[in-house]
Amino acid sequence: MSAKKIILTGDRPTGKLHIGHYVGSLQNRVKLQNSGEYESFIMIADQQALTDNARDPEKIRNSLIQVALDYLAVGIDPQKSTILVQSQIPALSELTMHYLNLVTVSRLERNPTVKTEIKQKNFGQSVPAGFFIYPVSQAADITAFKATTVPVGEDQEPMLEQTREIVRSFNSIYGDVLVEPEGYFPPEGEGRIPGLDGNAKMSKSLNNAIYLSDDADTVQKKVMSMYTDPTHVHVEDPGHVEGNTVFTYLDIFDDDKQKVADLKAQYQHGGLGDVKIKRYLNDVLQAVLDPIRQRREQYAQDIPGVYQILKDGSEKANVVANQTLKEVVEKMGLNYFG
Repeated sequence: MSAKKIILTGDRPTGKLHIGHYVGSLQNRVKLQNSGEYESFIMIADQQALTDNARDPEKIRNSLIQVALDYLAVGIDPQKSTILVQSQIPALSELTMHYLNLVTVSRLERNPTVKTEIKQKNFGQSVPAGFFIYPVSQAADITAFKATTVPVGEDQEPMLEQTREIVRSFNSIYGDVLVEPEGYFPPEGEGRIPGLDGNAKMSKSLNNAIYLSDDADTVQKKVMSMYTDPTHVHVEDPGHVEGNTVFTYLDIFDDDKQKVADLKAQYQHGGLGDVKIKRYLNDVLQAVLDPIRQRREQYAQDIPGVYQILKDGSEKANVVANQTLKEVVEKMGLNYFG
């Protein structure tokens, strides 16, 4: 096994990625990849996406390449990170099957992340079985690569704990093979960016997102429509910066912290209009997004080349996952024919 720490992370391909993904995880992945301290496996989790999109496979197929383009555009380097497609790694499904026998239905029902997502998706009593057991599938993804580190948001900690439980159960029953992963969390307050409408979460379904692939005009229109302070009616009125989405974004994206502090003071005192502050935020965001857009456009000119990157990464990942499966099968005594 590699002397480096091993990362496993990824996304469901249900649409293009937005700046919330960039702030919450993509920036960190690039930083960790470039640190030289980690071996990174970055998964496009198409099988997991199908758990609640089984009747719309075309959506997943189309989104797969969009997510890959977003990865490459933000700086995920296929020479430094292995980008793989979940469905192309058969060992993951076999590991999931073995792990399912180590988990009870009641334990899955108690998983806070699963409970929350089932409620958000309004499944009622019609929860697809594949969706219900996806914490076990995630455990297979993580353990197949013997990941030591999983970059996630705080809300995913219950999923990691479920993986650690499976690892401990397997190792205690069959012998030590699997590795317990640790979470790698963004600094407090930096893992989630509010939506354009002030909603606590930016998401595709709420239609309140700025996408990494949005052109400059689209970004500008979205910024000019952002939620600010409803009590700040006139330019001369004192305004609030707490809960004001424009200032939240400036705190995240503008490196000139003194400038932001000065703008906040002026806004709170009165004399700074929403239009002016939004135009400034637009300039800041365009500076961040423009190089990402340019790289994305370059990669988009060679889609067969992007598919080749995914194929090469999946083949490399298969070698690793198959080795783990071989060790698991041997420990379980299922290698009947040698």
